[in-house]
Formats: sequence, C-alpha cells, structure tokens
Amino acid sequence: MPTGSCFCEKVKYEYSGDPAMKATCHCLACRKISGSSNTLNLLVPKDRFQVTSGTPKEFSKTHESGMELTIFFCDNCGSVISKEGDADAFRGVVIVQAGTLDDVEGLDMGKPGAELYVKHRASWLPEVAGAGQMQEFS
Repeated sequence: MPTGSCFCEKVKYEYSGDPAMKATCHCLACRKISGSSNTLNLLVPKDRFQVTSGTPKEFSKTHESGMELTIFFCDNCGSVISKEGDADAFRGVVIVQAGTLDDVEGLDMGKPGAELYVKHRASWLPEVAGAGQMQEFS
C-alpha cells in the first residue's frame, strides 16, 4: 500500500490500488502550489485514500479554469499533500502530490498519461512522450 507524508512527517497518508491516472500539470495554480514549473499528480479514488496521521489544513480558491480548488497541507511545514477540484474531471478523486510519496520508487510507476495546461509549460521543458497533451483540463 503506497504511503506518503509531508516534509516534517506530521501528516501521513496511504492509498490502496493503482492511481486512476497520473498527470503532470503546468497551470498557474500548480506552479504557485509547488513553487516549481509543474506538479506530478496521482488521481486516487477518494474511497481508497486516507490520512493516517495528523490533520491537514485546507485552503480553497477559484482556479483559473473557474473550478473551486482546495489544497490540503501540513500546518507545521507547509507541504501540500493533496488537492481536490469540483470540476467534473476531478469529482470523486483526491489529487495526490506525487512528490510526497515516501517510497521514491513510486515515481517510477509509469509515465504520466496526460500533460495538462501545456499552454503554460515552460519552453525549456519537453513534452512527455506518449502523454495526452491538453491545453487546459479538457
């Protein structure tokens, strides 16, 4: 069962099974949330995800797409653990931030199947070969 945690390890989680999807995202919100050029996201059905230690703090804001985006993060170290969006594409899933996985081998579970908001991808980043290239979420 894959596990993950924030930087200080106050908030921990686990999920069962394989993610429904693995996608990178270059939207402006993901840039701000990660402090980087993009995020690597694992879409996990809500009924297979659970926080096992700590209580993440949450913050919601309207995303550039118009959906409501909620981030869940550690109130001690600030690490974003997951996100949830109210757009149809994200209903019923937790968007786990892959960088929070405890086992770094978890990042090798196959290439992302989609690359989102490629219109904002940094010009020096190559596209993920074989991944669906989407200008936005749809």
